[in-house]
Amino acid sequence: MIEQYDIVVIGGGSAGLFAASAAINQKAKTCLIDKNRLGGDCTWSGCMPSKALLKSAAVAQLFKKREDYGLATDKEVKIIAADVLKHVRSVRETIGSHETPDVFEARGIKVIIGTPEFKSQDTLEVNGQTISAKKFIICTGSHPVVPLIEGLSDIDYLTNQTIFDLKKLPESMIVLGGGPIGIELAQAFLRLGVRVTVVEMMDKIMFREDPEVVEMLEKKLRTEGLDVHTGKKAVKFVRKDGQTIVSLENKNGTIETICGEKILVAVGRAPNVEGLNLEACKVEYSIKGIKVNDYLQTTNSNIFACGDIASPYQFSHVAAYTAYLCVRNAMFKKLAWSKVNYANVPWATFTSPELARVGLTEQEAISKFGKDKIRVYRSDYSRSDRAITDLVQDGLVKLITDKKGLVIGAHIVGAEAGEIIQGLLIAKSLKIPLSKLATILFIYPTLSELIKKTAAQPLVESLNNPILKAVIGILKNK
Repeated sequence: MIEQYDIVVIGGGSAGLFAASAAINQKAKTCLIDKNRLGGDCTWSGCMPSKALLKSAAVAQLFKKREDYGLATDKEVKIIAADVLKHVRSVRETIGSHETPDVFEARGIKVIIGTPEFKSQDTLEVNGQTISAKKFIICTGSHPVVPLIEGLSDIDYLTNQTIFDLKKLPESMIVLGGGPIGIELAQAFLRLGVRVTVVEMMDKIMFREDPEVVEMLEKKLRTEGLDVHTGKKAVKFVRKDGQTIVSLENKNGTIETICGEKILVAVGRAPNVEGLNLEACKVEYSIKGIKVNDYLQTTNSNIFACGDIASPYQFSHVAAYTAYLCVRNAMFKKLAWSKVNYANVPWATFTSPELARVGLTEQEAISKFGKDKIRVYRSDYSRSDRAITDLVQDGLVKLITDKKGLVIGAHIVGAEAGEIIQGLLIAKSLKIPLSKLATILFIYPTLSELIKKTAAQPLVESLNNPILKAVIGILKNK
């Protein structure tokens, strides 16, 4: 017997939960399938547990710095971080309890836990049951990439999917990969008393970000005690006496060794396309993910794909956005379809200081428009009274505009960068000239005032225009 639905959503992560919710809100008979448990990477091994860990680490760091805020203690206080991972697991269990099958079943969504496999262009099989749908939405997410390096498969390495299940903090850790995941977790464990070393093949950590803001972040990390090896790659792993010895090769072929108790692999992620039997439903895919058009439609006109499986940006907020588009395009006539638009995708790395971005880096802007066609404006956090009171003066707001003054890139390194950049995201998305932000009344004292201070720079430039100065002179009271 074939069970029939209007929409079947495959994958119960950020994209899948949003897609199923949007579909049932449109009165579609909806089925949600996941092979493990609802919540996906964000709930169980990504956003939520990592942010809980980062918060614990930030509190520990703040406590260590208490005397900087005039808070002395009458006796020595020692931070014991042994139970921090238990706390992290408790947080994700609480969040996960809001995303159980019962919660979604109560809303009218059929939830199936099992491994789906397409049998034809409009049917799949899961747990021995054949399911048919008018439309399918595939959002099976991604998984950590584990490189083929001699000896790595022989050791008990960690990824973001397993690190939060540790029962105790290790004494030392080597992190392979200096991207957002690797750097966030490296700093968190460092602040909790673990000796951490980061190995990055590129010349800089966070190599996709604007070098100027990354330099400030890296300096802070090194000051805290993070051991960073850039321009080197791991070529061999050997386990000995409770430690893993890692051989590193630099660009001239020289080999050096480092050692650590645990190894965290954080070199990137790959889409989950295995096991779906996409050939049976005529959906084209590659190691980069599922092929989709501008409407997130696959090579099978009745199947759409979203989230990490079909997007160049692997973020939960992008997954939710693309899921919305998939439901809209799957359920309505083409007249009401909407194209995906990645022109204004923001993101943040939640280190301390945070690093946030939307748009082009300075070099990307130069390459696209030419150096004489862009303007770059900067404001140091030390210009903010709030940053001074909070002792977070280490930071920078860097904005890039075109000749018309429209924001084409915004980069912030500093406290609350992920919050501050939201205003610049709005300005960029709605094409509001940067100088206009200088005329808005910002609350004092806030870190967001740095936007106003930076926006004042192009406003001052415009006031120096000879014609405008002449007009102002005429309008002035004598």
